[in-house]
This record gives sequence, structure tokens and C-alpha cells, in this order.
Amino acid sequence: MTTTSAPFAGRLRTADCRVADLRALLEQQVDAVPAHADRIEQQVPIYTATSLREAISSDAGATEVEAELADVLAGGAGIFVITGALGHEVIDRVSADLEEIIAAEKASGAEVGDHFAAAGANDRIWNALEKLAVDHPEDFVDYYADDVIALAARAWLGPGYQVTSQVNVVNPGGKGQTVHRDYHLGFTSPEVTERYPRHVHDLSPVLTLQGAIAHCDMPVETGPTLYLPHSQKYSHGYLAYWLAEFQEYFGQHHVQLPLRKGDAVFFNPALFHAAGSNATSDVRRMANLLQISSAFGRSMEATDRHRIVTAIYPALLSRTAAGVDVEHAVAASAEGYAFPTNLDLDQPVDGMSPPTQADIVRQALAEGASPEELAQRLDGYAAARRTS
Repeated sequence: MTTTSAPFAGRLRTADCRVADLRALLEQQVDAVPAHADRIEQQVPIYTATSLREAISSDAGATEVEAELADVLAGGAGIFVITGALGHEVIDRVSADLEEIIAAEKASGAEVGDHFAAAGANDRIWNALEKLAVDHPEDFVDYYADDVIALAARAWLGPGYQVTSQVNVVNPGGKGQTVHRDYHLGFTSPEVTERYPRHVHDLSPVLTLQGAIAHCDMPVETGPTLYLPHSQKYSHGYLAYWLAEFQEYFGQHHVQLPLRKGDAVFFNPALFHAAGSNATSDVRRMANLLQISSAFGRSMEATDRHRIVTAIYPALLSRTAAGVDVEHAVAASAEGYAFPTNLDLDQPVDGMSPPTQADIVRQALAEGASPEELAQRLDGYAAARRTS
């Protein structure tokens, strides 16, 4: 972890983000080739799928490899590549399926937003996992039966993981992303991020594994993802990546790995990264972006927060009118996180994430909206989270 000034009330501050700290951290890293890796390229361990499959053929071997991959993600470069993870035959079938989905969604006239690129710049399929499963179930099974995808997921999250998938196609001339970290704190503003205690900054990365499957050959000129190895270890990274000096540092020091069709890359979501620009005139760079989540990121009881909020809203209104601060009651009752949602209907077009249920309640209280008006807004909120 980097050296910073004394913690501020147990929290990290944007004011304490210093490029010199990140530079010192990265310069002290030593990259040894992990036992089961084939080689290291630009600080990134490269594994071959055939070698991994042989190594995990026994329970003891699987346990050893999983421990090694987890160590790479946490204490190593924060990223690894598995070459030849999926065969070309299944990749080509699924690519054709995905192009069919893209064409159908374009024909419908739906607007497609993106987290870090301008709306419409890329061809994006939100919830590609469900759409592929419903439209092409046999191709879905053949694709996700892949054992090295499961190996990477188990290594970081254990056996109870959940897969989501977004397909991104960067068209010729498409611009790259700005540097960022990912889910969860990577999707909150610096002001919100500062409010989370420092141990949550450490917790957030272990709840998710980021991955990408190359659906075409990706030489550097097509803009495969840019990475800053070991940057997941920088304690203030969820605040720092917003700052111009860190963006400049990333631009000068990132690495960029070419991929072949069927290769897979997996990385710690706290790794500084950004999709590159597609400088070609004829290659549509297609990747299946995997966001694999821990099974533990949910509450013990099933709670109908829509029902709770609807029941207490008249009381919230009356207390607010009497000058009582009801913010804590809103936080205890309404859903305070924007995800999961249906990003086809509830897109982050104007920001990193759509409004939460709690945001809707707060806005209604600020406007003095009637219970009937709130009910309509909450119905819209619920409808935007259904996938069919």
C-alpha cells in the first residue's frame, strides 16, 4: 500500500492522492514468472489454456493453480492472460449470434449508453448473458462450459460466483476510454467515494473479477485494453483516477497487450485500465466483457423495499413538513445502490450510474410530491429493472 498522510476520520481523501506515491509503488515491483505461466509480457503473466487444463486435471493441481492466479490478481501484476481459452468454432458461432442481437437492437432504434465512452460510439449489448441464453441456448452452453473461465472465477471469488456479460464492439476510428477502476467504487463519484471508510476501498475489488474474451484478433492498432500493472495496490486509486495528473501518468506508462481470437484476459477491477482507440479502417473490435461477481454481495433476508417505502412515505412527508430530518429513515428503507439494473432501459447516459430508489424518494420529498406521484415514479424505477 502507498504511503499517505494520516487518515482523515478513517477515510481516504482526494487531497491525499499523489502521483509520486503511485510512481514509487510501481517502481518497486519485481515481476517473476509464476510457476504455471508460460512467460511475462510487459509485466503481465501469460498462461496457455492447454497447460492450465493439464495442471488442473487433479484436485491438488486445481487448488495450486487457483492460489497462484489469486496471488497474481492481488499481490502481483493484477492481471493475467490465458491464450486459446476458447476455440474458434464456438467463438465464431457466438460472434454471429451477437451481431444478430446488435442488428436487432439497432433496428429497434434503442439508444445505447456507455459508462466511459460517448453514447453511440460503440456497439454495446447490455445483459448479453441473458440475451444469448434466450436466443441461442445451445451456443450459450457451449461457450460458458469453458473450464478456464470457471478457473479464473473460482480463483478470485470461490465457487458461488455469478456471471454477467456486456459485449462491446469498438468500430473503426472509435475512441478509447478514459482510465478508470471498475465495480463497485469505480462507479461512484469522488464525492461519494470519499464517504466510504478506507476498509471498503480494500473490500470492493475482491467482490468482482473483470474479464474479456477476444472475439477477433486484436493487434495493438485495433485498440485492445490499456493496463497499468500493479496499480490495484494503490490505496487511493478509486479517488485518484479522476484526477488529470493520474490520467496523464497512465497515458505515459500503461501497457497494451495484443490478443488473438479466443484469448481471455482477467484482471482485478481496481487495476487502472481503459479500452484503447481503434485506429484501423476496417476492423470491428469485438470483446465479450465479463463482470463476475461474488455470491456474498447480498443481504440475508428478502425485503420488499418498494412496499416499505410506499408504506412510510406519508410519514416521511409529514415529518419533513414539520422540519424533521428524515434522511436516516430514507437510508434504512429505500434501496441506496443503483445496481443491478436493466441497462437497456436504465442507462448511465448522463453519468456513471442511474438514480437509486433512495434518490427518487429524496427528490419526491424535496418537491413535496404526493404519495400517488411517488408510486408512479417507483413503478417506473421497478419497471426499468425487469429484463423481460
